[in-house]
Amino acid sequence: MAIRSNLFVAQLAKFRSFVVFATIAAVGFYFLKDYLSFEVLSKHREFLIEFRDSNYALSAVIFILGYTLFVAFSVPGGLILSVTGGFMFATFPGVFYNILGATCGATSIFLAARWGFGARLAATLESSEGMVKKIKDGIDENQWTMLFLMRLIPGVPFFLANLVPSFLNVPLRRFVISTFLGIFPGALVFTSIGAGLGDVFERGETPNFRVFWEPKVILPLLGLCALSMLPILIKAVRGKKGL
Repeated sequence: MAIRSNLFVAQLAKFRSFVVFATIAAVGFYFLKDYLSFEVLSKHREFLIEFRDSNYALSAVIFILGYTLFVAFSVPGGLILSVTGGFMFATFPGVFYNILGATCGATSIFLAARWGFGARLAATLESSEGMVKKIKDGIDENQWTMLFLMRLIPGVPFFLANLVPSFLNVPLRRFVISTFLGIFPGALVFTSIGAGLGDVFERGETPNFRVFWEPKVILPLLGLCALSMLPILIKAVRGKKGL
């Protein structure tokens, strides 16, 4: 019994980073879910704008740091934060504050996962055979495209797009560049939506999340996804034709 217990503790230690992040995300979501909403943003909008006008630089730093921490600990609420960035700082420079916070947070969880259990999993995948090996080799051959796709496809959870590259030995520089550029289109859309929230609140209206899935929002992002897949398709066609 003691041996089994020690083995369980040893296995748990290997995945301690994942356990810690999952726990923090769950706790953070439980306590913050009632504060990450359009209703709360509308209620406190006057205070936020007044504080921003009086302390612009400090407001920007606090916002970027807060965004970084939310992403680093995978606490849900990225959409609301992006919209808030647009509401407080307009489309420009708000979109850059959003991207900077998201990229710093994504890089933090990428490094934490790699230092924790990513290296072990990467070694396991490297020595694997069969279908698993083929999938990994396919991703390795198209790393840039796959990294951009994970950022552009709306349905891919942000935390997943941060964790998966750490398992595949993606270089840090490549991860940071693809994250910064890959999230730009979506961040621009959501930030611009936030920039128009002031007028919505003034009319006494409260927006909802359905606005993010309207055709005018989702179709341009899907178009970018299709464009990012072109290199893979071209390579596949050339491979079949022997070009």
